[in-house]
Amino acid sequence: MSKVFFGDLRTGHKENLFDKIARLLLSAGLRQTVAEGDLTAVKIHFGEKGNHTYLRPVFARRVVEEIKKLGAIPFLTDSSTLYPGERKEAVSALVCAIQNGFDYACVGAPLIISDGLRGVTETEIAIDGELLEKTYIGTEIVEADSIVTMTHFKCHELTGFGGAVKNIGMGCASRKGKLVQHSTVAPKVSEKGCIGCGICPRSCAHGAIKFLSGKAFIDSEKCAGCSRCITVCPVKAINIQWNAAADMVMRKMAEYAKGALTGKGGKAIYINFITQVSPACDCYGHSDAPIVNDIGICASTDPVAIDQACADLVNSARGNEGSALQSGHEPGGDKFRGCWPEIPWEVQLEHGEKIGLGTREYELVKI
Repeated sequence: MSKVFFGDLRTGHKENLFDKIARLLLSAGLRQTVAEGDLTAVKIHFGEKGNHTYLRPVFARRVVEEIKKLGAIPFLTDSSTLYPGERKEAVSALVCAIQNGFDYACVGAPLIISDGLRGVTETEIAIDGELLEKTYIGTEIVEADSIVTMTHFKCHELTGFGGAVKNIGMGCASRKGKLVQHSTVAPKVSEKGCIGCGICPRSCAHGAIKFLSGKAFIDSEKCAGCSRCITVCPVKAINIQWNAAADMVMRKMAEYAKGALTGKGGKAIYINFITQVSPACDCYGHSDAPIVNDIGICASTDPVAIDQACADLVNSARGNEGSALQSGHEPGGDKFRGCWPEIPWEVQLEHGEKIGLGTREYELVKI
């Protein structure tokens, strides 16, 4: 049974919320996780442009300060997205992050995109998974000595909820790694959308893109799954074939989390913020109303246990009327299926426990 430390959002003149964040991390074992001289990755979602439910940069600053007190060298990091958007490569992602408040003046640490300029700077990590034998992880995550994962716990349209497991499994993967998790086939060109500009074949390092009748075509036999073509297409005519069932995505995601944590035994800690619990991912350029009131913050060294605890806390709350929640409003009701009824969200926890990522059994320690 793993310990999950929980603090509500009550504060007073003796202890503000930033102090409570620090106390949670220290209680959960930050001193034992981060050592003097460690290059410490603070894995966080910088938020999409137009989104407002991502974690506040001032929260990251306090985490950075606590890491510095231990003599470590922190940096904030995230990876490029698989889909075309404001964070599809490092330059745009960093601009978006800074516009959302994650600049050095605020957070006190540099920002580094973990998978390089175009999402292809990766390290192949072998794992003994049920589905996967190897994973493709952003190199800067692999090179980091320790990792502190800051997660906005919310619902998600593909995995039911997004917590620490998703932040590590999906968020630390290179673009190729994300493609492996989401799809089993190559990206596809929309014949109607393609304008025949010729940019995508020039960007393909594998010779997988040809032109047929003036339109781009991807040879799935040659495609390496790096998805660089998605990034460079000026009219967004190249897209992932979202053919992987949700349960398969979650299983792969858990195995990718195992890959991202390879070599970091005892060097990873997680803090989940159960605040502004939105019905969908922070990758959208908007944020819908929260489905429950703010609950609190959890910290643990077990990614499965902390996600299970957060899911239980959300489900035990009363759902907000007038939100996207369609069912399960009563305390104890399934809030995640109330938003996404077809998603078996428990799969990511079940598979994570099965492969040794953590345990679903936890003791909630309230501070």
